[in-house]
Amino acid sequence: MKVVVTGSGGAIGSALVDRLRAEGHEVLRLVRRRPKRPDERRWWPKRGLIEDGALEGADAVVHLAGDGLLGLWTKDKKRKIERSRVRGTRALAKAIRAMERPPALLAASAVGYYGKKTKGPVDESARPGKGFLARVARRTEEAASLAADRTRVVHLRFGVVLDRDEGALALLVPLFESGLGAKLGRGRHHFPWVHVDDVTRAIAFLLAGEHAGPFNVVAPRPVTNARFTRALAERVKCRARLRAPERLVRLAFAGLADEVLLASQRAAPTRLLDAGFEFEHPSLRGALRHLV
Repeated sequence: MKVVVTGSGGAIGSALVDRLRAEGHEVLRLVRRRPKRPDERRWWPKRGLIEDGALEGADAVVHLAGDGLLGLWTKDKKRKIERSRVRGTRALAKAIRAMERPPALLAASAVGYYGKKTKGPVDESARPGKGFLARVARRTEEAASLAADRTRVVHLRFGVVLDRDEGALALLVPLFESGLGAKLGRGRHHFPWVHVDDVTRAIAFLLAGEHAGPFNVVAPRPVTNARFTRALAERVKCRARLRAPERLVRLAFAGLADEVLLASQRAAPTRLLDAGFEFEHPSLRGALRHLV
């Protein structure tokens, strides 16, 4: 299988490229800079342009690129987050739609689709929620669906991806090791986590099948923020008795606080499990033993 990947420099993208190549697939990377390697082609997502022939012969495109969520959420930052996802996805969907032999499109979304707070478990049948990330996820999925009348389109609704070198876990471990680990607020909000290996395994699983539509890419055993805090503290052999009041979290992180840090999505990977996918790291403690 020939697979084109965007966002291949990130934690998920780089791990996915390694997995697909180990399984014997041909992988081509779409990059925004001038190509430096034979397996790279250029694209300009802000302008909606892709190098001629970059998608030719591809069986699938896995679209993971987008501006990172970490950082101070100024108006400019939020604009970059939304535009990078919606414009890049739209450019790929339009290019795929115009092809004589259109490849499948697997595009990154997020469980933020369900809003900042959810009552009880939510699976892929739930309606979109309210809030900035919910709007970004909904618009991104709408952009990907432009190609749905020509090929199968999969919406990858990611939870918080745990990776030893990047993302949330890489930031939290040094804090916990220095004694600054703390639960956020009362810690009752749900934390939709997933091990990076299960993310790449799920993508490879969906590439090999004929599935379409939304898939929650989250671990099957959700935990609260308090449970996550205790589990990580145990793993790094420290105490985490501190509590960061919600007011302080909002003051320090502005929009990121309500939309990510204090958000609660008890998302369930219902469609993945129904399709026969088996998680390698279903429990948080097992995942942390592997990563930390």
